[in-house]
Amino acid sequence: MKLPVISLFSGAMGLDLGLEAAGFETRVAVECDKYAAETIRKNRPSIPVLQTKIEDLTTKQILDAAGLKVGEAFLIVGGPSCQAFSTAGKRESFTDNRGTLFRHFLRIVNEARPQFFVMENVKGLLSAAIKHRPLNQRGPGFPILTWEEQLGSAFTIVTREIMGLGGYTTFDLLNSVDYGVPQKRERIVFIGSLHGLKIQFPKATHAKRPSVNELPWATLKDAFLEINDPNPRHINFPPNISKYIELISAGSNWRSLPEKLQAEAVGEGVYRSWGGRTGFLRRLSWENPSPALTTSPINKATLFAHPEKNRPLSIREYARIQQFPDNWIFEGPVSSQYKQIGNAVPVGLGKVIGQTILKAALKNEYVETSGLVVCSNKSLLNRLRNRNLTQLNPPGMSGISTPEDIEEWVQQSKEWLKNIEKPTLNLFEYLSEAA
Repeated sequence: MKLPVISLFSGAMGLDLGLEAAGFETRVAVECDKYAAETIRKNRPSIPVLQTKIEDLTTKQILDAAGLKVGEAFLIVGGPSCQAFSTAGKRESFTDNRGTLFRHFLRIVNEARPQFFVMENVKGLLSAAIKHRPLNQRGPGFPILTWEEQLGSAFTIVTREIMGLGGYTTFDLLNSVDYGVPQKRERIVFIGSLHGLKIQFPKATHAKRPSVNELPWATLKDAFLEINDPNPRHINFPPNISKYIELISAGSNWRSLPEKLQAEAVGEGVYRSWGGRTGFLRRLSWENPSPALTTSPINKATLFAHPEKNRPLSIREYARIQQFPDNWIFEGPVSSQYKQIGNAVPVGLGKVIGQTILKAALKNEYVETSGLVVCSNKSLLNRLRNRNLTQLNPPGMSGISTPEDIEEWVQQSKEWLKNIEKPTLNLFEYLSEAA
């Protein structure tokens, strides 16, 4: 008998397909987007789909649809909407309703009492602030940051509320490419055991420069091996972008354009800010993994072109990178299909997560402290504890031109940071390292 899973924020089911491959069975899917819900029904007609906002559902409704009672679900999984924390968005955090959906995820976990839960989100959650202050309003001449405006304050709230579930939870920042996925895609993953079973994330199986026990990263060439896509379905670059893409070679970006075209191609602000944004106007390379897929392949700041053709990747190519089966059908208009695929957890990473949970269940090793949230990665934990609590505009963007002025500005910034308010419980200092 396969282990029953309740899937929340299911999307196109990338995580669920990975769990299926590890031996789990999705008993109900909760997904409010109509096209993603249609995708689930099309490919998995036996799975009940609750096409409703999670905040409008009771835990009993979800359990009833799954045919389960309290305590019978082995696993609850989900990725609460991440746009409020994404570095590609406005980062409005808890001021955006999407930033509080994790609380509904935790509500259902607390009431349904599964053996395990998995909550995943974007890397930006680690550095998100509860309240966002624009960059041009930070630094000397402006009020010091409150605790809510410090980087990481939102993550602090999330982890403290996970502690309230009891049991044992561990988290890590996983890069899909390190587990055989042909894509550099970092996600923060929490795995919790309400019964207090110890959980350990697996070591990477792939590397850019592999050791004896590792394999090389999978590449775009690997992802598209024997792909059957004779009439690729895709959207097109706008003409004002396409003319530059034609001049960019495989593996390069806007910086490879003739110098006289660079500022024109990306805009004067981007050209002069932060040393230049490398994510603008890229062309992929066959010999490297794909960058992280986004929900649209034509956004100027994150777009990339096919290695050889002057177009974005097709729907089927997008799906291959996320490791969806070739017979998986995505419903809705092309824009929605890109969104569904771009939001998904790569299938291979989902399988690794499932195997991690099964290993913990079989090992059956308990921890003594209830409500413990630990970090599986010592290096990550140290970075969280030691980093700056804010990000400031570079001196050149503040109208500072001389070396003396720049040095004075930097020193003022350092003193300013030293005097920031400290919360009763400092950011990240309450977290423990996994034993």
